Amino acid sequence: MKLAKRVQALTPSTTLAITAKAKELKAQGLDIIGLGAGEPDYNTPAHIIEAAVQSMNEGQTKYTPSAGLPKLKEAIIAKLKKDQGLDYTPSEIIVGTGAKHALYTLFQAILDEGDEVIVPTPYWVSYPEQIKLAEGTPVYVEGKEENQYKITKEQLEAAITDRTKAIIINSPSNPTGMLYTKEELQALGEVCLAHDILIVSDEIYEKLVYGGAQHVSIAQLSPQLKEQTIIINGVSKSHSMTGWRIGYAVGNEAIIKAMTNLASHSTSNPTTTAQYGAIAAYEGTQAPVEEMRQAFESRLNTIHAKLVEIPGVTCIKPQGAFYLFPNVKEAAKLTGYSNVDDFVKALLEEALVAVIPGSGFGAPDNIRLSYATSLEQLEKAVERIHTFVTNKLA
Repeated sequence: MKLAKRVQALTPSTTLAITAKAKELKAQGLDIIGLGAGEPDYNTPAHIIEAAVQSMNEGQTKYTPSAGLPKLKEAIIAKLKKDQGLDYTPSEIIVGTGAKHALYTLFQAILDEGDEVIVPTPYWVSYPEQIKLAEGTPVYVEGKEENQYKITKEQLEAAITDRTKAIIINSPSNPTGMLYTKEELQALGEVCLAHDILIVSDEIYEKLVYGGAQHVSIAQLSPQLKEQTIIINGVSKSHSMTGWRIGYAVGNEAIIKAMTNLASHSTSNPTTTAQYGAIAAYEGTQAPVEEMRQAFESRLNTIHAKLVEIPGVTCIKPQGAFYLFPNVKEAAKLTGYSNVDDFVKALLEEALVAVIPGSGFGAPDNIRLSYATSLEQLEKAVERIHTFVTNKLA
């Protein structure tokens, strides 16, 4: 049977391919250290688990409204007011089965064939594929290393055509960990307003920022930008709830209504029990969130200093998320590899360290390392990479 063109055009996930190979080698008894994880290594906080169990014991195991429980929407509204000073109504919110699915539903709701979405590079691997699944066209704009992998208003202006429908802004960024400043967001926002471009603001890593940096949502900057922005967020990264699959989209009521109609014919509703867990995540203590953030910042400070000592490796210190995104083009060249993908393959097979090649993120000179794992494993992994490179140079 012939498959649909839409799935034939998809690019396989580089992250999953490396992870699968690492698991295969681990199953053979090799001591593989995996730095590809896109999830915190902490368990979900106990009070969230307890709230979910209690909801089941109380019989809360049935369908909910397609756009999510009213009580969860109220918790999201309170969170947005407290953290960003933003006011929303329940009709401007849809809860989905993870922030990824919220993005997918959004693109399905707003894109027609040939519509363009501006995607700054480096990008999270699913952005282009989701746009293509909605018959849209991703238009890549390079965030240059010298500008901390962020795009400028001039670059944005130059990329806009009469088919441009939206732009994705991911701050803090996966994979770079970089954070847009208020001034940078204001400049990009002015261009979007001038050309009536929808802003898709992916803020899933907003709670994980370091070095005194502050996360700013572009929707905070003016009433006009709030109207022009769909915020994507969720509890996966902030509350270590990746497997619970609760994310949400917030913004224009007509767009949210269209997304809700689509969800009613696809997922019906997000998992009921997980929604009660998410309510507890937002209404309960935030101490575990800060504890995890501090642990990640400590790991970042230790590992970044060791990473930049490796010959041929440069790395801008990130301000958020839990990834390092070093440029290893020179290290690959020094060790005899023609490209970074081959260098990554050798790291896995010879140094027994699994990292993600930057080619999957639109940045072929880089690799992504997650520090959402123990400091002991991180230090061992970086030491192995350092030894691998210096031995090749000997």
